[in-house]
Amino acid sequence: QVQLVESGGGLVQAGGSLRLSCTASGLPFSTYTMGWFRQAPGKERAFVALILPLTEQRYADSVKGRFTISRDNAKNTLYLQMNSLKPEDTAVYRCVARSGGGSWVYWGQGTQVTVSS
Repeated sequence: QVQLVESGGGLVQAGGSLRLSCTASGLPFSTYTMGWFRQAPGKERAFVALILPLTEQRYADSVKGRFTISRDNAKNTLYLQMNSLKPEDTAVYRCVARSGGGSWVYWGQGTQVTVSS
């Protein structure tokens, strides 16, 4: 059974930083593409970032230069370092996983990030 468990969310002031973690189990983590999505109240779910097995990264334009995605294959853990946070970054952040270039098959429950102005 695949499980993705996020942690690290919380309340932070604008300009601050948070680091999200996602611990995976039940899948060959090092071979999977991992990513982050977010959904703010009343808005569509949105792509944030992804990292391929060989660590190539891609980002949404809205977070480029502020967020960094990384992975530790030895710990089966995905990270999202978020700097220079803005109130518009407030959302539930969910960890996702897929094999190859297919659909995002596995989703975590999410962790809340709230950025106050």
